[in-house]
Amino acid sequence: MIDLHSHLLPAVDDGVDTFEESVEILQELASHGITEIFLTPHYIPETIYNSPRADNLKLEAELKKAVKEETNLDIKFHLGNEIYITPEISKLLKNKTLSPLNDSKYLLIELPMSGIFDGYEDIFRDLSAEGYQVILAHPERYISIQKDFKILERLKSLGVLFQSNLGSVVGQYGRHAQKTVKKMAKKDLIFCFGTDTHHMRDFSEIDLAIKKLTKIYGKAKLDVLLTDNPLKIH
Repeated sequence: MIDLHSHLLPAVDDGVDTFEESVEILQELASHGITEIFLTPHYIPETIYNSPRADNLKLEAELKKAVKEETNLDIKFHLGNEIYITPEISKLLKNKTLSPLNDSKYLLIELPMSGIFDGYEDIFRDLSAEGYQVILAHPERYISIQKDFKILERLKSLGVLFQSNLGSVVGQYGRHAQKTVKKMAKKDLIFCFGTDTHHMRDFSEIDLAIKKLTKIYGKAKLDVLLTDNPLKIH
C-alpha cells in the first residue's frame, strides 16, 4: 500500500516535531501494510508553513538515515508538497520552491476548508495547460463540496484527480466528510488514498477503513486505488 499524503518531515508544518516521532509513526504505518510514503509538508504562502524544496530534501535525507539506523523497515520515500491554492503555484514550481510529487508532473493541491477560493478552476486549467496533473487533497473535507457534490463532477471534467483520506471513511473528520467520501467511492471518483498523518493518533483505524472500502470496491479495485494508481506518479 502506498500513502500519498503525510506530514512526517519534522518541524516544518503542523505535523511531527522530531525525527524520533517520524520513525515511530513510520514503524506503525508499516505494520498496517504501507510500503511507500509520500512526504507532503504543507506549503502555505505568507505563513510559517513555507519550508522550501532545498530544505525539505535535506530533511528527507536525514529521515531516511534515521530510519536506516534505528529500524529494519523497508519503506520507500517520495517527496512532494501539499500546496495551498495560490495563483503563484507555477512560479513557485519554476523557481524550485515547491516539490511536485516524486519529481513528476503531479501536484497535490489543497483548498481552504470552506472550499471557496476565487478563480481556483482557472488555476487548475492553467496548470493543466503547462502539463501538470492536479490531485485535489481530501475533497470530502471541504464544506462547499459537502454541500454541493456537483463541484466534484465539474472538477473531474477539468481533469482533476481526487485523493481522499482513509480517516474520512471512519468518521475521523466528522459525519459530513464521511458521507461525502462514501458517495465519492460509490461513484468511483477517487484516484487514490492517503493517511494525511500528522501525529500518531491520525491513523488508528486504517484497518477498519480498508475493511469498509473493500465492501464498496472489492479487493481488486481497492488495490488499484491503494497501490497501482500511486505507482503512476513518477
